Amino acid sequence: MGIKIITNNSKVRDMFSENYNLEYLDTDYIGVLKKIRDMVHLGFKLYTHPLSGSIKPNETPYKSVIVSDTCKGLDFESLEIIESSIRVAEKFLKDRATPNWLDKAKEDFKEIDYSIIDDALKIRG
Repeated sequence: MGIKIITNNSKVRDMFSENYNLEYLDTDYIGVLKKIRDMVHLGFKLYTHPLSGSIKPNETPYKSVIVSDTCKGLDFESLEIIESSIRVAEKFLKDRATPNWLDKAKEDFKEIDYSIIDDALKIRG
C-alpha cells in the first residue's frame, strides 16, 4: 500500500513533493490534525502518530503526518488516535497559544518536523 504525506511545512513539501504523494495545507497545527481526522473518516489509515516528536503541539506551528494513499474503510485505531491527538493539541493550545516565533525559530521547527518525517520514510522503506 502506498503512502501520502499531509503537511503544513513548506520544507517537507519542497523536499518530498516530487517523490511522494503529498498534500500541502496552508493551515495551522490543529488544521493539519483536523484534515487528517476527516481523511480517517473517509477510510485513510494513519501510518505515523500525529503527536510524534518531543515538541508540544503549542510550541511548533508545523506538523507532517503519513497516511495511506487510498481509502480502505474506517480504521478504528486510526480514528481513536487522531481524535485523541486533537483533544491533546487543543488542551495544550488552550493552556498556552503557540508563540509568534522569529523566522529563525520557525526554520528550526520546520527542520525538526522534516527530520521526523524523513526518518519515518526511511523506516517504511
